[in-house]
Order: sequence, then C-alpha cells, then structure tokens
Amino acid sequence: MPNANEDNPSALSQVQHRAVSELLRVAPVADELGRRFHEAGFRLALVGGSVRDALLGRLGNDLDFTTDALPGDVLRILRPWADSVWDVGIAFGTVGAQKGARVEGADRNFQIEVTTYRSESYDRTSRKPEVSYGDSIEEDLVRRDFTVNAMAVALPEKEFVDPHGGLEDLQAGVLRTPGTPEDSFSDDPLRMLRAARFAAQLDFEVAPEVVAAMQAMSDRIEIVSAERVQGELNKLLLSEYPRKGLGLLVDTGLADHVLPELPALRLESDEHHRHKDVYDHSLIVLEQAMALEEDGPDLVLRLAALLHDIGKPRTRRFESDGRVSFHHHEVVGAKMTKKRMTALKYSNDMVKDVSRLVELHLRFHGYGDGEWTDSAVRRYVRDAGPLLERLHKLTRSDCTTRNKRKANALSRTYDGLEERIAQLQEQEELDAIRPDLDGNEIMQVLGVGPGPVIGKAYAFLLDLRLENGPMERDAAVTALKEWWAAQA
Repeated sequence: MPNANEDNPSALSQVQHRAVSELLRVAPVADELGRRFHEAGFRLALVGGSVRDALLGRLGNDLDFTTDALPGDVLRILRPWADSVWDVGIAFGTVGAQKGARVEGADRNFQIEVTTYRSESYDRTSRKPEVSYGDSIEEDLVRRDFTVNAMAVALPEKEFVDPHGGLEDLQAGVLRTPGTPEDSFSDDPLRMLRAARFAAQLDFEVAPEVVAAMQAMSDRIEIVSAERVQGELNKLLLSEYPRKGLGLLVDTGLADHVLPELPALRLESDEHHRHKDVYDHSLIVLEQAMALEEDGPDLVLRLAALLHDIGKPRTRRFESDGRVSFHHHEVVGAKMTKKRMTALKYSNDMVKDVSRLVELHLRFHGYGDGEWTDSAVRRYVRDAGPLLERLHKLTRSDCTTRNKRKANALSRTYDGLEERIAQLQEQEELDAIRPDLDGNEIMQVLGVGPGPVIGKAYAFLLDLRLENGPMERDAAVTALKEWWAAQA
C-alpha cells in the first residue's frame, strides 16, 4: 500500500486514486457491473473487505458490493449478465453471482455478492439479526464492524467513500469500530471474535478502547451460535499470525467462553519444558507445525497442535521427588478435544481426526531412544492410518526445548523412525495392514458361522500380523487353530 500523509489531503487523495485505479484494473467486472446498475437507475459501490484488500494489494476473486436496489431488482440486473446467480441469502438482502473475465491475459472467475443497503441490530437474547434496509451508503457503512472494512468505491464514477477514517487506520495497522465498540458489539457480539481474526489475518493491532469493550462484554458471545463461532475460529487458525489472535481471545476473556481449555493451560507447568508454561508451549507447537505445512494451511494439523496438551490440567500430579507429572494426558486430552469440537459443531470426520492426533502425539516417545522393532513400526503406522503424515509433523513440532543437543537427538531419532517406516513400506503394504486370513477363511477354518467369535479371531490374527509381519497361509491357519483350541 502506498504511503500517505494524513496531514496532507492531496497525498491522501493520490493514494485513493491509485487504489481505485488498481482495483478496477484487477477487477474490471466491478466497473462493468457499476455501469449496469447506473443504467438501471440504481447506485452501486464496491465495499468492505474488497476495498481493504485492494488497498493492501491482495485483492482476490471475491467481490462485495452494496446498492440501494432491492434484492428483486438486483436479481433482474444480474441474471442477464452473470454466468450464474443464486439467492440463498436473499432473506438478508444478499444476491450471489459468478462472472468470468479475462484479466491481464488470464481467465478468472469472480465470486460476487450484492447486498442492499442494510441497517440491522440484535436483540440482546437473539442469535439472529433483525434486518431492515437502509437508504444510503453512509448508513450502510456505519453498521460495519471495523473502519478498515467501512470504505467503499462508488461505481461507475469511481468515487472513494471513507466517512470513518478507514484509510488512515489501514495505514496505521489499527482495528477500530466506526461507532463506539460497545454499540458495535451489542449489535453483533461475533464482531469481538472478528477483531481477533482480523488481527491474526492482517497482523494489525486492536485499538485500546476496542480491547476494553471486548473484555467488558466477553460474556455476550454466549448468544452467538456455535456454527458462527466455529467459522471465525477456523479463519483465525488458518491465518498467517494465529498466535496473535489467540492471545487476544485469551487476554480479553473471550476464550473462556468459546475455547476454555486454552486459557486453562496458562496455569500449568510442563515438566519437560520448565522454561515455559503449557500455554506458551502449545502456541509454539502451533507455529512450528505451520512451518512444516507443505500444501497450504492445514486446519486439522493446526487444531491438533493447539489442543494436543489440553489434558494436562486434569492429569497434573505432584510426585514425591518434586517432579510434576501428567500421566495419560493424551488420552484425557483426546476426550476433551472431542467434547469441545463437538460443541463447536465440527464435522464428525474432523472431530475424529483431531482427537486421534491428540491421542497419538506421545506414541513416539513411548518407544524411547532405542531401535524400533518391525512390530513397533507396524503398530505405529496402523494406529496413525491416513493421519501418519500429520502425526509426523505434530510429533516433530512438539519439541520446543531450548537445549539444542536434546532437540537434535529427538530429531535424529524421529528421522530413524521415518527411515524404518520407508524400509518396511517397501517390503510390506503398511498402509493396508490386515490379517493373513479374511472373515470367510476364518469361518471355514473354525467351522463356525458369523458371530462375535469371528471378530475376536480377526483381532488375534491382526495382532499376530502386526507382531510378526506377513505369514504364509498354512502358518496362519495353524496359529488360528491353536488359538481356537485355547478358547475351549
């Protein structure tokens, strides 16, 4: 973003002009759509995050507009022009569309939302907004969450609209509300979480009066649905600076309501890392896991890294020799993870994956520093299943010691494990370990029909397979008969 001196109006107007020009160069559909609304007798403006991101030089393919046209009129204007149109948000005054365009020699598909000027508020006990349409863009902008999201570019005249000083706040890297933060958060308490999310995404500071309002009103987040809370937490965790946003949630007390297991970690001392508490350790593990990501942000990995030690507060014990222990905290933590994520309405698959990673994050340390046996490697791979690569990353990230010798030793030991996995992978199908006899063969050998005993026999053969590796069929049959005889 170009520098502008707020004491120099001409410099500020130059920045605005360059930003508008860049925006329309990157997204020509905005200018085109503006002309269509103008010809139909309506006003249209690019608004909110689209303008903010254009000023930051990070405008993507999502474009948000606001208009004085009612939703029915918006539909009539969009349908002949857009590639596709949808009205799932029309009850809230929003119409969506997709429009392809060629920009600087490349084809791009723009996702467009056009929303009628709105004025909305929340009942103090309601989870949903009461929506009414506004009469002006100024009225629409004042209801926005933060000043950096309360800027607009009127189209097609390309007039920059910034009644609340959003450009100056953008330059200063500060999040403020257009009106008082108390009024803003009363209207929509989710905005308190959005403050933390934008701080994490943009690396911005939150204005002191906004932080104070978040602290004073943190309990208001209780009226917001779990689905909306989860959405903001996900965006925060997937951002470039999640530690910044998480710290704000903890410091303001919001985390006590949406993720209480996180601030609880501040009270605990980690016996393996005496120089930092478990809360700080968990944030470092999160950042180290992020550094190992290969294909973009991984929400499952980041959640597992953040939550991997949440079982420690409940399992803390003071031993007679002065040490502090947290025996089985991974098992307790997995149950706590499942409970919290279920309450936040995460999908069953995501709850299962994150909980499993929390449960397995200490498995590597259980084998000590010695040579891994084939049996141990097979069980490690079998237990991790499709989460193996994530478990590799989580386990490596969980080393936060400042002792370089110890850190290097742990890294070398894990290198050795990965080498053993690769070696066995060449010899055996580790990703699909199963007994040497299937269910039908078990029934044939034992001379019994379907029933619980087949499951027990299957589990016995699977354990044998993990312990000894692949067996010849005759050897597996002999072992099964011996097991069966012992059951009599």
